[in-house]
Amino acid sequence: MRYISTRGGVEPVGFADAVMMGLGTDGGLLVPASIPQVDGATLSDWSRLRFQDLAVEVMAPFVADAIPRDDLIDLVNRSYASFSHPEVTPLVRVGDQRILELFHGPTAAFKDVALQFLGNVFEYLLERSGGHLNIVGATSGDTGSAAIAGVRGKDRIHIFILHPQGRVSPIQERQMTTVLDVNVHNVAIRGTFDDGQRIVKQLFNDLDFKREYSLGAVNSINWARILAQMVYYFFAWGRVAQGDGGHRVSFSVPTGNFGDVFAGYMAKRMGLPVDRLIIATNRNDIISRFVQTGVYEAGDVYPTLSPAMDIQIASNFERYLYFLSGEDPAAVRALTEEMARSGEIGVSEVLQVQVARDFDALAASDQETLEQIRATYEEGGYILDPHTAIGVRAAQGRMDTVCLATAHPAKFNEAVTRAIGCEAPPPSVLRGLMEKETRCAQLDASEEAVRDHIRDTLAAAQA
Repeated sequence: MRYISTRGGVEPVGFADAVMMGLGTDGGLLVPASIPQVDGATLSDWSRLRFQDLAVEVMAPFVADAIPRDDLIDLVNRSYASFSHPEVTPLVRVGDQRILELFHGPTAAFKDVALQFLGNVFEYLLERSGGHLNIVGATSGDTGSAAIAGVRGKDRIHIFILHPQGRVSPIQERQMTTVLDVNVHNVAIRGTFDDGQRIVKQLFNDLDFKREYSLGAVNSINWARILAQMVYYFFAWGRVAQGDGGHRVSFSVPTGNFGDVFAGYMAKRMGLPVDRLIIATNRNDIISRFVQTGVYEAGDVYPTLSPAMDIQIASNFERYLYFLSGEDPAAVRALTEEMARSGEIGVSEVLQVQVARDFDALAASDQETLEQIRATYEEGGYILDPHTAIGVRAAQGRMDTVCLATAHPAKFNEAVTRAIGCEAPPPSVLRGLMEKETRCAQLDASEEAVRDHIRDTLAAAQA
């Protein structure tokens, strides 16, 4: 398997180079040059596999040039040994809804599924090469803690995570800032998540700085994140289809940075019988507006009860534009240049028809989010976090739809309490966080400030 850039300026590379590169050196995102196809008979066989064995089957064609199968089996088993549920991502029934619980990892969020794997892959590749890696990432909440949990204490790796000061939940902040391992560096920036994401991309686009400091990415710009998240679409489909290789299933996906729903899109392109991919957003509805109008227009970022989705510029959207435009890098370059120039792009009527075939979309207000948390709790005593609540609302009235539960509700107890009058009981991984010691730098939301902080921190670590 070879990987190419959405913008066409990167020579095809193997999986190892794609993972270590993160963002393409031409500013684009890496995608597989071809997509393996899976037929109905194979899908039927896969539907009976446990999560770990399924992960090996889904991932193997994408990593075969870099990771032998026996090593992949070991990496997968170690990555999911830290999950508290034997099925890793169990599918549960709540009234008429099917909910895929993705929050049984060490930080109680769906991003553990990918980042436990990616942390082990980084370690595996660095041990083989003898190199070092300095991870730089931005988070709107859960990516940061999951990334930190994936690499804390690992040799050859330092990690710098930027989060918007005061714009993540108190528990999310403590999950990051209470990790005191010497290779973990938290930064609260005085700005928004989009500011943090912009800074990270600027640092990666400075190729001299990227090479000198061996920068690596854990945000969903890293292809390995998408690959690992594809697995649970196959897993959930198998639990619904029960061996019927042609059975079609829809998925409702709370969406901010477009990585999670893009993983479902890639699973569909592999041959998974997906009926509809439903994009569920909050007031920051740039993606749902695009699905409905064909216009992608950035606006202000509004704080909401579902902060992980308080995003305007979704970095993985470029990967979708690549496939939407017929895998044409020139078209992608033109669109991204127009977006940078005007803050808005539009697609043709023909492409808009294709978008409507690929996705449905719904945006929900904070009030509607609270109403859904309350309604689901009153129906069966099940507590939703506010992101999952938007996905459940978007799935109302749809048959054979799986709603992705992206975080444990105890991570967002302010919203939960407003909705149902009590807190969600915390899982063991969240208990006692508010009493622990913290460490975090505070910086202006500028590339220069973050660049200097990285330089100074690494110099001190080597002294």
